[in-house]
Amino acid sequence: MGLAACDDDKIALGHLDFLSLAERERRRASAHIVRRAPYIDRASSRFGVIRHGSRAKPLSTMICGNFTLSRPLFGSVLELLPPVLLLKPTTDGGWLEAILRRMVNESALERPGQRVALSRLTEVLFVEVLRSWISSLSPGQGGCLGAISDPHIGPALKLIHESPERPWTLSDLGRRVGLGRSVFSARFTKLVGQSMQRYVIERRMAEAAFVLETSDESIARIANRVGYETAAAFSKLFHRYHGQSPGRYRAARRSNSGERQGDVQEAAVAD
Repeated sequence: MGLAACDDDKIALGHLDFLSLAERERRRASAHIVRRAPYIDRASSRFGVIRHGSRAKPLSTMICGNFTLSRPLFGSVLELLPPVLLLKPTTDGGWLEAILRRMVNESALERPGQRVALSRLTEVLFVEVLRSWISSLSPGQGGCLGAISDPHIGPALKLIHESPERPWTLSDLGRRVGLGRSVFSARFTKLVGQSMQRYVIERRMAEAAFVLETSDESIARIANRVGYETAAAFSKLFHRYHGQSPGRYRAARRSNSGERQGDVQEAAVAD
């Protein structure tokens, strides 16, 4: 498959092209399509199937969707991506055609499990976009995503993600991935874009935020879970990164989650 980051205002899409847009670009593109294309037929308002052309014989068919990511760590990963990515099928792109056709067919007829099937197919497409983008990067590009493919830093990132609570040191991680302390430190900072110590803290804060949102564990227990002996030390650092104390963060996120759930229920009733 072929992948390219696009900077042009106008992008020519061909047969079976897959376009990934950041939120700000998606809003701009949606406004442009509605304004410039009067012969738009939204075949399904729920699943975003759009046909351009006459109703009798559409010139083209597009299927659109979006991702909403609630886990803070994954949101920061998406910020590393270019605002516009274009994936074009190549000689080995049979899987892309198969998935896109399956998505169009799945969205055409309402039946049990339709939303789940479309969600999973979309996730597979997005994973392939990430894989393609990572493989196209030069050393030092893409932050932690680009560093995943490095034979030394990739395994180090895996260790940090698997056990963020451990008291990781440069010497310890470097030894585990076959590098000396100073070489590992310089290589990590160059490829990831920040020091190992800072990355560990960010990973801990992201994990803590996720647990706060999705569980009723006490602040002290969460602090211990992500590597801090006291709730006070954890709370101080958490406030520095998220702008709120752990307790206020949990309350605010749950309040927002309840509002979103209400919106979904209202939309379901409207359908």
